[in-house]
Amino acid sequence: MATMKQVAERAGVSISTVSHVINNTRVVSDDVRRRVLGIIDEMRYIPSAVARSLKNDKTNTIGVLVPNSSNPYFAELIRWIEDAAFQLGYNIILCNAHGGAQKQTANLRLLMEKRIDGLVLVASGADDEQDLLLRRETVPVVQLERALPGLHADLVQAGQEEGGYAATRHLIELGHRDIACVSGPADLPRTRERVGGFMRAMAEAGLTLAPDRIVHDEFTSAGGHAAFTRLLARSRRPTAVFVTSDLMALGGLCAAGAAAVRVPAQLSVVGYDDIAAARYALPPLTTVAPPKHDMAWLAIELLADRIRGGHAPLRHAALASALVVRASTAPPQ
Repeated sequence: MATMKQVAERAGVSISTVSHVINNTRVVSDDVRRRVLGIIDEMRYIPSAVARSLKNDKTNTIGVLVPNSSNPYFAELIRWIEDAAFQLGYNIILCNAHGGAQKQTANLRLLMEKRIDGLVLVASGADDEQDLLLRRETVPVVQLERALPGLHADLVQAGQEEGGYAATRHLIELGHRDIACVSGPADLPRTRERVGGFMRAMAEAGLTLAPDRIVHDEFTSAGGHAAFTRLLARSRRPTAVFVTSDLMALGGLCAAGAAAVRVPAQLSVVGYDDIAAARYALPPLTTVAPPKHDMAWLAIELLADRIRGGHAPLRHAALASALVVRASTAPPQ
């Protein structure tokens, strides 16, 4: 691998001149600049990002901490985060918090050691050690989807409760009265908020909600399959189900097929997240679509402003989700 010293010797200039050409920190004649850039290209010299960061006190790198990048919803969100960061001149370092608070804190320490310029926390869980670390560091932070208690940082989110409400209202307006809810673990904020919207819509419509009509499992296709299997095994089946995750809903559609329950003729199903697979399900899944693209862009724009030294008041941006009606919902028969 070529070094700056070798480039300088080959171009017949000083090492400092090569540095000025690379970093554009001093006027260099056009002839010298072209000669140095030609040698850099010929020798395939790659400037040291570490050395440049030490000099400029910037790495042009943003850390992104997500719960689980294998989840299609988070994968799609990461795609837009990376796209926005790239267009604003930043690279990202992605870390998964899947595995609990200990891994989440370890990844946070790693990102700080990498001298990131800013941090995006995506649906991050609360942890005492992590909270202490975030308060001690001066790196700018933007929270995406979920606010950590006591952390003073910009927040970008889509209304989870409102999305659950809109999904349930859609089923009620179709004429459904016996509506169940399949959701992830009850202790997760995302579950509480989305289920909260479901319960508000049911209460406003004066509909009684039996305790066995809310079924919890893991936020996975397997979890959705297991929850639907239990729900459909009961003597009295609902006519519609609001599912707080498309992944769970896809598993639920498989379980309905295995139980010879036709969707939507015998059971309407609404999901949440509008992952790419939802539109190709059989039948295509009606779902709540958070504005993933807009959320990612706004988060990166806010973070970039903080990195540049912006001192605007902390912002809490609540973006609206949209109900996407497809073929998995219909009036009850």
